Parts: sequence; structure tokens; C-alpha cells
Amino acid sequence: MSFDVRLRVTDRIATIDLSGELDAATAGRFHDTIDEAAAAGAVELVIRAGQLSYLSSAGLRSLVFARQKMGDDVRIAVVGAPAPVARTIRLAGFDHSIHLVDA
Repeated sequence: MSFDVRLRVTDRIATIDLSGELDAATAGRFHDTIDEAAAAGAVELVIRAGQLSYLSSAGLRSLVFARQKMGDDVRIAVVGAPAPVARTIRLAGFDHSIHLVDA
């Protein structure tokens, strides 16, 4: 399956829409988008994951990268993640570092 990532920043809230599979082959594109959100001075990062079909360990590392890049003062929410993706985030314990929000 293909991967798509889109960023928009409004009032210093960065929203990233993800679809497809976030894995080792696609994590670089997500990292680039995180860099753009940080450069825009976002105070909140919303990752809309409703169309994300798969999250690998490389995808989890990408979320860790986002947490580190954005800083501890920036709220990060992953919204609408499908059950398998949310389960992966919870099993890794990363739901303690970000907000995992149902759609």
C-alpha cells in the first residue's frame, strides 16, 4: 500500500494527515514533515491517523522523533488511529508520551 503525508499549519497548530503504511520505507517522509511543523513554530501537533493501515517499529521511532523534535512543551495527539495501530502504540508504552485520541 502507498503512503501519503500532508501538513497544514493554522494558528500554530500543525496537523499532519497520514494514510497507508508508516514503516522504514516511508518514515523519512514523515520525519521531513515533522521538521516542517517544528520550523513553523507549532505549539500543538495533531497527527490524524484514521487512514493509517500499518505502523511498524520504524513508525514508532518516527513518533519518538516527533516527540524529541517538537519538544516537551508541544502537545502531540494521535487522533483516530485504527485499533491495530493504537494497539502498537500502547504496547510500546508510547501512549504515555503522546495523547492517543479516538476520532
